[in-house]
Amino acid sequence: MVFGLFNKEKALKKTIERANNVMSQSADRWAAMEKLRDVGSDEALDALCRRFSFTYDKTIEDQQEKDWAVASLVSLGAPALGPLRRYMKKAKNLGYPLKVLGQIASEEKIFDVIDELLSDEEPGYVRDPKRRIDIIEWLGEWTAKPVDIVNRVLPYVEDFDENVRFKTVETISRKPDAGAAVTLCRAMVREEEESKRFQIRCAEIIAEHKWPITSHRDEVASLLPKLSNKFRIEGETLVAVS
Repeated sequence: MVFGLFNKEKALKKTIERANNVMSQSADRWAAMEKLRDVGSDEALDALCRRFSFTYDKTIEDQQEKDWAVASLVSLGAPALGPLRRYMKKAKNLGYPLKVLGQIASEEKIFDVIDELLSDEEPGYVRDPKRRIDIIEWLGEWTAKPVDIVNRVLPYVEDFDENVRFKTVETISRKPDAGAAVTLCRAMVREEEESKRFQIRCAEIIAEHKWPITSHRDEVASLLPKLSNKFRIEGETLVAVS
């Protein structure tokens, strides 16, 4: 009995090593991933999630393997959530795991995971902002209420990284909520902001939705001549000039 259990554990360990070895042949790695799916234990699914962590040099096969891992985890449903959540806490890239999350969990559970991830991604300097970018972009594509999404991404309009800031306003553009107006105005006119594409995108969103700029009207008026001739102020509203 003990010997049999030892053999199973040894076999699983070898399967895990093969599934996550970038030097393995794709067919061998694929067979190992299938075994991990079929075993279905937390340890096996932890390892299956780790397939998202590396890139195979044959890009088409790499994507096919990752797409298969997504489909397999989705097919397992709720049992995959624990391993997926553990993986996401340390993963450098979250694009593929987020695809799985959106299909196996309720909205409440999804927000639990997103909030947990964002709690470790406070706006500011990080060497690699890829994780927060992945989350922000995914939220812009998700079907939850705009207000619930905007409330979570809005702090990142003042992130250190310009790409994070721009991705954030793009998500707000896809999920518009008037509650973003004041913060967008403030972000657009703050002295530290040096990105004109970010400032113009903020202005476009504010003008498109006719959100009032009352709280920062004077600062916006001062900024416009240096920013673009495509906007003017009418009363308390920013208007795009056609």
